[in-house]
Amino acid sequence: MDFAALMASRWSCREYLPEPLPEETVTELLTTAQRTASWCNTQPWQVHLLDGDALDWFAKELGAHAASGAAGTADLPMPAGYSGAYADRRRAAGYALYESLGIERSDFGARAEQMLRNFSFFGAPHAVIVTTDREQGVYGAIDCGGYVANLMNAALDLGVGSIAQGAIAMYADQVRELLGLPEDRLVVCAVAFGRPATAHPVNRFRTERSGLADVVTRVVRP
Repeated sequence: MDFAALMASRWSCREYLPEPLPEETVTELLTTAQRTASWCNTQPWQVHLLDGDALDWFAKELGAHAASGAAGTADLPMPAGYSGAYADRRRAAGYALYESLGIERSDFGARAEQMLRNFSFFGAPHAVIVTTDREQGVYGAIDCGGYVANLMNAALDLGVGSIAQGAIAMYADQVRELLGLPEDRLVVCAVAFGRPATAHPVNRFRTERSGLADVVTRVVRP
């Protein structure tokens, strides 16, 4: 589709049809994302593709660990906090999610249950775990962010739903153990993808975007 239309229609899918995508579609998504620009063309991302029995196993193991209440460890520093407009946007997105599911703000049990849906990858038939090179630090992680965005845009262009999942990176030690990752790889996030369950209410809400006046400052030569 037209790129402007694609960006205007992008959304995060939180419920999927169980049927796997054709292998050629998965290959096309990953091939397109591989064209992502990176610092000095280092291409620091590596991805572990999970589907079928492998995804079921991974989701079960990681989900059990998260549900147990055991502490997780992230490879990348977590945000120190959310203030001002950032807190407002984060809160609005959360409220819209819970409202779409009929979950009251005070129902912490249902909210926790929905959070754990991250670890079943929202029922998606495919997921990738994205890692970066430890030595490249923040610049490698930034490049991986570009890769994730391009992967999701490529998916949407093919009618495939997707969602980036930072929650997976909060359990980097467990991810590393399950996948046998070497210590020089840092876990950035996961991306779940598949055909969206469009009739599910969780897929009907959309987040808002701030106007340019809130984010763009034109510099004038003094």
